[in-house]
Amino acid sequence: MTQSDFERVYKAVRLIPPGKVASYGQVARWLGWPRGARTVGWALRALRDSDVIDVPWYRVINAQGRISLVGDEGPRIQQKLLEAEGVVFDDTGRIDLKIYGWSGPVVPWWEEI
Repeated sequence: MTQSDFERVYKAVRLIPPGKVASYGQVARWLGWPRGARTVGWALRALRDSDVIDVPWYRVINAQGRISLVGDEGPRIQQKLLEAEGVVFDDTGRIDLKIYGWSGPVVPWWEEI
């Protein structure tokens, strides 16, 4: 994947409204990459500190409604950022995608990217 592909991911993620989430696979499908969930993850992992403020990376979760980050600090930060926007986690750490999931932008928004 190229830097321009990563930029497309960032533009797509910026569209996710506060208080909503989308899965890695959803973002990939919005970009026309039916099997590109990992690429979305790689792009978000490649964010630099200066980009983190501008790209709401924390609004992207896995298809089961869970945080995919590993480690101690990352998942806690992501959960706190989502909770600050009103997203609720159940006792198992899952988000109800029927309530907080975002279906995505109007197609074909990506043609302008």
